[in-house]
Amino acid sequence: MATVSAVTSLQTNLEGKVALITGGSSGIGRYTAIEFAKNACQVVICGRNAAGLTETKKMCEEAYKGVQVTEIVADLENADECRRVVQETVTKLGRLDVLVNSAGILMRGSIETLSLEDFDKQMNINVRSVFVITQAAVPHLKATKGSIVNVSSVTGLRAAPGVLSYNVSKAALDHFTRSVALEVAPYGVRCNAINPGVIVTNCHKNAGMSEDDYAKFLEHSKTTHPIGRVGTAEEAGKAIVFLAADQLSGFMTGVTLPLDGGRGVACPR
Repeated sequence: MATVSAVTSLQTNLEGKVALITGGSSGIGRYTAIEFAKNACQVVICGRNAAGLTETKKMCEEAYKGVQVTEIVADLENADECRRVVQETVTKLGRLDVLVNSAGILMRGSIETLSLEDFDKQMNINVRSVFVITQAAVPHLKATKGSIVNVSSVTGLRAAPGVLSYNVSKAALDHFTRSVALEVAPYGVRCNAINPGVIVTNCHKNAGMSEDDYAKFLEHSKTTHPIGRVGTAEEAGKAIVFLAADQLSGFMTGVTLPLDGGRGVACPR
């Protein structure tokens, strides 16, 4: 019987590929960009916060010497801006291999308190922009047999109270992921998503949660995640690289991958 004489590390084979990451100015988008940089990708980051993009670029360059990082300031609520981001990426770098739809917001409100304006804003950023930018990217991804990774949430699988429009947007994103996966599979393109539990980012504070309340929320979240802690943006970035790399996940498509410390399979007691 043959034996393995040596153990080699897993390789992503992403070197030189072009990865476009939305929401790259902070949070999961930022640390996803860093992970792609570590894998010697050419990284394109877009977002509304120019200063945040510049900070992400600096962190990518520190993570991997010589990495090429392109910043694109854009408001993805505007469909033309979504299309411009894709076109500018391909014009500057000549190709597109990976699209990571990480841009997203959280709007608070229940069925009784949520305004129509906030509902529309939630859906425009979390769903509509993903549709537009993915639609623009697909022809280029077909040319490279590339990969799409969407950043969803455990709330796409299990509803949470008080964030109705966020739940709905992420459930829509999950089914969008499955639908696109079936449509692009014949061209060798894959489409998957991660469904994070509570990840330490500015998302909740941007939605109006105070520093004190956020600290209490993180402490409480240790009890709602069976693994006993919350997640990090770095862990999310690594999971996204895994789903993007054909060498690691080439037979996976249409997957919504929980990254939630067991929260999605737990029942309250």
